Amino acid sequence: MSNKIPFRADHVGSLLRPQALLQARADFQAGKITADELYENETKEIERIIDKQIEAGLDVVTDGEFRRRFWHTDFLEQLNGIEGFVPDKGYPFSKGETERYTVRNKGKISFNPDHPQIKDFVLFNKLVDGRAVAKQTIPSPNQLFNIGIRDKETYPDLEEFTKDIIQTYRDAIQAFYNAGVRYLQLDDVYIAGLSSPDIPFNDGEYSREVLIELALRVINEILEDKPEDLSVTTHLCRGNYRSDHAFSGSYDIIAPTLLAKEKVDGFFLEYDDERSGTFQPLSHIPSDGAKVVLGLVTSKTGELEDKEAIKARIKEASQYISHDQLCLSPQCGFASTHHGNELTEEQQWEKLKFIADIAKEVWEEEEKSLTAAGNAEKA
Repeated sequence: MSNKIPFRADHVGSLLRPQALLQARADFQAGKITADELYENETKEIERIIDKQIEAGLDVVTDGEFRRRFWHTDFLEQLNGIEGFVPDKGYPFSKGETERYTVRNKGKISFNPDHPQIKDFVLFNKLVDGRAVAKQTIPSPNQLFNIGIRDKETYPDLEEFTKDIIQTYRDAIQAFYNAGVRYLQLDDVYIAGLSSPDIPFNDGEYSREVLIELALRVINEILEDKPEDLSVTTHLCRGNYRSDHAFSGSYDIIAPTLLAKEKVDGFFLEYDDERSGTFQPLSHIPSDGAKVVLGLVTSKTGELEDKEAIKARIKEASQYISHDQLCLSPQCGFASTHHGNELTEEQQWEKLKFIADIAKEVWEEEEKSLTAAGNAEKA
């Protein structure tokens, strides 16, 4: 199975929250239903979207992140030594700022063996029931290196902070594996930000180059000694909030280090508009290295792209990396936060089916032709 991950037709993970779920969450906040009743509502909707993803032609499914408010905080704030809080300002995006909520370090960091997302995955995987591969998405450990998160009283030394984060994620990966996860995705806005000239990562303490090397080390060390049948991918995101983005920048700055040396099975890369730059950075990925899932189909609008234009872009990318190393997906999730992007649920399913159909035409039929040709030659 692992050699198929990431899949030719894949998707990043989050899905639009249906109105029934948004209402249940509002009812819970108002004290009209219990936490158990909210959980039951979430489970019912997760069952429905598992079926919808399979109907769209996907071999991989997620829980849509339906039990989360944000793509990252719900996971991070359940780690020991991390807490969620409401800051004075939200995160700046191109059209304004996000809802105000984030995380900070409040003590020694370690993995919580009772982390609720472990239990959530067990139930999710049971609902999938072997009909597809159940993918688990979590924020990258590098998200904890954003400025303002580290408590310098607890961790005056960056190295001690780094070591504890690495061990925390090694423990998390093992816990998810024990729960049945065989496809794990690390969502990483931080690394994408390192490649953006818009973001001055040098806050006077560390240079961008030092932080790029540190980010590479963190990912590779959390993956040391991981089980062989666990596939891990990284999704690099430039921000996804109500169809808005946070920053721009090609992958040029990080390609020689992170794309070339990160020991993952695949990179989900955003390539849905000019903010992403060219495909040239893909040439840094070794021929025996990671696959690249081209995010050529936008999740920010509902209009379907031109099929032939997408196929042409795949062909263009294959000038820099083997065609066999390429896959296709939306550039990001459809709802990185509970607010969701500005498209309908019907349009979301159309986009996923569109991706599955293109992938079948581009790779499956091509592979069948090659197999047939090989058999004819032997005959």
